[in-house]
Amino acid sequence: MKLIRHSQDYAPIYEAMRRYRKNNIVRLDVPGHKGGRGNKVLRDFLGADCLALDVNSMKPLDNLCHPVSVIREAEELAAEAFGASQAFFIVNGTTASVQAMILSVCKAGDKIIMPRNVHRSAINALVVCGAIPVYVDPGVNKELGIPLGMSVEDVRRAIAKNPDAKAVLVNNPTYYGICSDIRGIAELAHSHGMMVLADEAHGTHFYFGEGLPVSAMAAGADMAAVSVHKTGGSLTQSSFLLCGERVRKDYVRQVINLTQTTSGSYLLMVSLDLARQNLALHGKEIFRKTVEYATYARTEINRIGGYYAFGDELINGDTVFDFDRTKVSVHTRAIGLAGVEVYDILRDDYDIQIEFGDIGNVLAIVSAGDRALEIERFIAALSEIKRLYAKDPTGMFDHEYINPLVMLPPQQAFYSDKESLPVEQSEGRICGEFVMCYPPGIPILAPGELITDEIINYIVYSKEKGCFMTGTEDMTLSRINVVK
Repeated sequence: MKLIRHSQDYAPIYEAMRRYRKNNIVRLDVPGHKGGRGNKVLRDFLGADCLALDVNSMKPLDNLCHPVSVIREAEELAAEAFGASQAFFIVNGTTASVQAMILSVCKAGDKIIMPRNVHRSAINALVVCGAIPVYVDPGVNKELGIPLGMSVEDVRRAIAKNPDAKAVLVNNPTYYGICSDIRGIAELAHSHGMMVLADEAHGTHFYFGEGLPVSAMAAGADMAAVSVHKTGGSLTQSSFLLCGERVRKDYVRQVINLTQTTSGSYLLMVSLDLARQNLALHGKEIFRKTVEYATYARTEINRIGGYYAFGDELINGDTVFDFDRTKVSVHTRAIGLAGVEVYDILRDDYDIQIEFGDIGNVLAIVSAGDRALEIERFIAALSEIKRLYAKDPTGMFDHEYINPLVMLPPQQAFYSDKESLPVEQSEGRICGEFVMCYPPGIPILAPGELITDEIINYIVYSKEKGCFMTGTEDMTLSRINVVK
C-alpha cells in the first residue's frame, strides 16, 4: 500500500478510528466487552466513547506488529517530529522501549557501558539477554545526596578499559533533572565504534521546547526511549522508541515483537498519535508555559527557607552538564523531614499528589496542563508543612545513592540458586534480586551486587520513613534472596 504523505497537523490513527466509529461495524471479534455492552459498569466508569474505541487490529486500522498503512504513516510523522530516522509505537511502557534498545545491540556476554543510577528496566534487560554491565558511577552531590550525570572522562576511561563494549547508555535526563554531556559522550562512543542509547523517559519536552537541554537525537544518539506519557500528553504506558541512521530498523522491529503485545491498545496508540500532533504544532508554547510555572515554583519555594528547590546553579559543565528546568525537585532534609514524609503529608493532609518523595527530596512534575492556582496550593502547603512539622535534622540519612560493588553479572545472579535471609543478616552476601524504592525505580541493590552494612542501613531507614519498597520476592521486604 502506497502511503499518502501528510503534514504534522494530520493524525492518521486518529482519522482511521474516526472512520471506524462511523461505520457501525458488527463486532464479532475481541475485545469481549463489545464496545462496553458486555460490561456496563466498566462502560459507565470509563465512558461509552472510550469503550467503543477499545478495538482489535483489523485491516482499516493496521497492525502494530507489522504496520503497512495508518500506523506506519503515524510512525513516519513521529520520526519527522522528533528528528529521528525511525519511530516505533510502544504500548508496553518505556520499560519496553529501554529493553528493546538494549536487546537490539547486545547479546549474551556483550558489554554495555552505563551509569549505575539507571532505571530497573535497563538492568532487567541485562537479566533477559545476558549482557554484562560496565558501570560508570555517577558523581554525587553531597549537599543533596543525589546521583549526578556521567563525566565524559569517566566514560573515556570505561571505553579504554572495555574497548569491546557494544554500546553506551545515557540517562537524558535523570529523574532529578540532571543531564550528562550526551553530545560529547556520543562523539566519543562513535569514535570507538560503539552505539549510543538514551533513556529519555523524562525528556520528551527536550524535542519541542526552547532553551532546554539537547535531545538525544539532536545530540547524535543512535536510539532513544521517550516516555511521551510523562511530559508529552499521551496516555500512561505509551512510548516512542526513536532510532537514528546507524540502526537496523527492521531488526529493531523484530526485537520489539519478541516482547511487545500482539494486541496493541488503540487507545494508547491514538493517544501517541494525537500527542505527537499536539507537540509538533504547539510544543514550543506548551513547554514555555511549563518552564514559567516551574521557575516560579522554584523561586517561591526557595523564599520559604529550609527547602532547596535546585536548578541551573548546579551546572558544572561535567557531571551536571545541563539541567531540565521543567523539573521542580526540592531538597527537604534541612527542615528535618525526609522527602517521602513530605510526600505523604502533601497527599494525606493537602490532597496534593506529587511524583515521588525519597530520603531527602521530593519531585513535582509540572506541565502546561497545570493551573496557577494548583502551583500556589503546592507552594502554600510546603510553607505550612515546614511551620507545623519542621524539626532538627540531626541523624537523618544524608545520601540517596550508594556506589555498588558488582560481584556477578545480573543474569547469572538472578538465575542462580538462592537462599532467603533476613535483610539484617545478609551483609557480605551477593544479592540475587532487586531492592528499590518506587518511584523512582533506581535499584538500591541489583542482582549480582554485594550487600554491605551501609546498604542494609539504607534499606531499613527507607522502610522506617515510609518509602514504597519493591523488587524482592518477599512482599514485606523483611527477607532478601542471596546467591548460595
